[in-house]
Amino acid sequence: MTSLRKRMLDELRLRNLSEVTVRLYIGSVERFSRYFGKSPEQLGPEQIREFLLHLIYDRKATPSTIQLYRSALRFLYVTMLKRSWFEEDVAHIKHRPKLPTVLSADEVTRILDRTTNLKHWTIFATWYATGLRCNELRHLKVTDIDSQRMLIHVRHGKGRVPRDINLSPVLLERLRVYWRRLKPKDWLFPSKHYPDRPLHDKTIRVACNEAAQRAGIGRRVSPHVFRHSCATHLLEAGTDLRSIQVLLGHADIQTTARYLRVSTAHLRGITSPLDTLPLKAISASEERRQR
Repeated sequence: MTSLRKRMLDELRLRNLSEVTVRLYIGSVERFSRYFGKSPEQLGPEQIREFLLHLIYDRKATPSTIQLYRSALRFLYVTMLKRSWFEEDVAHIKHRPKLPTVLSADEVTRILDRTTNLKHWTIFATWYATGLRCNELRHLKVTDIDSQRMLIHVRHGKGRVPRDINLSPVLLERLRVYWRRLKPKDWLFPSKHYPDRPLHDKTIRVACNEAAQRAGIGRRVSPHVFRHSCATHLLEAGTDLRSIQVLLGHADIQTTARYLRVSTAHLRGITSPLDTLPLKAISASEERRQR
């Protein structure tokens, strides 16, 4: 481990950032350094620009991925190396928000009905019932299921902010079936080969895609798609935004409000101003004349 890498690792952990953020930042800087075959201390704004363009044109990276690399390099050069040129010389990435991908209730049902692996079925059902993030679900422990108070204790929330969420009675019954069959001891969803560790992120994502293919869904389904679907369906069922914000663990309610853009029930409830005009009916003869 180089001294710069160790210093950056220490600095990230000193700020109590999540292990996911630490891993992503360290990995981003390492890939930047390997691209030029030099220490980042020997590189400057021209190399950063060249690397970001390489990600865009050669790697076809998404804007969110480019932003991740920029944030990691900003931490390195501004926080660690105190280089004052970074903000002025390295372009900001314009964020263009996209609509969340949402499954219909029928698609969720098809995924569950065609999943025979009990662990995978329980994972998908838990996502849809709770709206948990992938990492939050991976780090659930058996003891986090509080059947007495009908709560799930989320101890590994984003930004290390814990929260309690409601436990669905239907989900509780399914979790009991899963526990009786597979007997998890510590982690609720342990790794098959390493029971003392939680299920790996990649394993879960592969299972999601395979489940979508079995269900005949012709688009990519990730753990976050279940989260989006949970939030959107709750909104359509009449749950208020503030309650959904607490359930999902959003720091800003504006993040939650984006589900208004994909809720078909809310869209159907909007009356067009054209519908309110006292328009004269078009007779058949007038229609022929307009043609």
